[in-house]
Amino acid sequence: MKNISSYSFKGKKAIVRVDFNVPLNSDFKVTDNTRIKGALPTITKIVEDGGAAVLMSHLGRPKEGPEEKFSLRHVIPELEKLTGRNVKFAPDCIGDETLKSKENLKPGDILLLENLRFYKEETKGDEGFAAKLAEVCDVYVNDAFGTAHRAHASTTIIARFFPDEKLFGFLINKELETMDKVMHDPEKPFTAIMGGAKVSDKILIIENLLDRVDNLIIGGGMAYTFIKAQGGKIGNSLCEEDKLDMALDIIKSAQQKNVNIYLPEDSINADKFDEKANTRKSDSGSIDEGWMGLDIGEKAIKEYSGVIKASKTILWNGPMGVFEMEKFSRGTSEIAKNIAEATSEGAFSLIGGGDSVAAINKNKLADKVSYVSTGGGAMLEYMEGKVLPGIAAIRGDEE
Repeated sequence: MKNISSYSFKGKKAIVRVDFNVPLNSDFKVTDNTRIKGALPTITKIVEDGGAAVLMSHLGRPKEGPEEKFSLRHVIPELEKLTGRNVKFAPDCIGDETLKSKENLKPGDILLLENLRFYKEETKGDEGFAAKLAEVCDVYVNDAFGTAHRAHASTTIIARFFPDEKLFGFLINKELETMDKVMHDPEKPFTAIMGGAKVSDKILIIENLLDRVDNLIIGGGMAYTFIKAQGGKIGNSLCEEDKLDMALDIIKSAQQKNVNIYLPEDSINADKFDEKANTRKSDSGSIDEGWMGLDIGEKAIKEYSGVIKASKTILWNGPMGVFEMEKFSRGTSEIAKNIAEATSEGAFSLIGGGDSVAAINKNKLADKVSYVSTGGGAMLEYMEGKVLPGIAAIRGDEE
């Protein structure tokens, strides 16, 4: 498998799958450029080698063909600012005009194609569409980890047209290296922190982690399914009634494997799911009817902090409470701060999943943890032990 560090793009046209699915405000300005920054090392390497970069991405979820609000032309000012170069734009991702633009590229040029998802063929993984994307290009680079778990035309199928000239960009390489370190070579003690609403969303990753971790901290809505399964009273808290036995199985499995499971000792409860709700504190297994746990309490924060600070490897996926409501965001923010503190003391920390990343960014801690993954869904599937189509397409038969 070719490695981007030692590959020469001189005189070549590289078709690069990037992830420019970035948030835009009402004036179509980019409000968070993290994903664009993530692609810069790969783009820079191609153009500085004397190659031309043809960039392709999706933006949002357009339903029926082209929509102005999902046009990638809005990304160009930010991309030009970050690269310090002029960026050409193709108002379509395939077709005669686009083909001409690709043919006319000179070494050092950057061309951004219009939104791939303006065509249904992209998400269907259509081979004919992939062939058109590949036209006149010499090498395929996949640097969009956030879409690596999708078998789309631009992430997977296109690789067939470059049997000997396909490679990962720097971003995907870093993602894989980081996840492999955590999953296969973690320094002990290894603590995984799992949050979010549902046990069912995290069951596969939890089962895979039980063979690897020393501690499993559980927070968020999913904690109440575990608490109820053990006989606790959880009032109106979120609970997956059909997953109570599964929760008990996880607890039993953890005991057999000598993994410490931590559930929140106490909770911040609300009388409705609302920022303006009345709140009170209680033990997590003694929540009154009509009340629901929406964040972890002080005792839980203290216990979790102790475990985190004693850890050498930390994986965090999912919030501790209803993080988007200020009133119920403290548990999640405290976990973020503790992970940053542990990292400063020498621990290796990997953060993934939208809300965990949002909490790290909100608390301005992105440069205080070891790595923030750009792909929540892809990271989860990789850590569940699944083969990601976008990764397999480059690695070939290695999977």
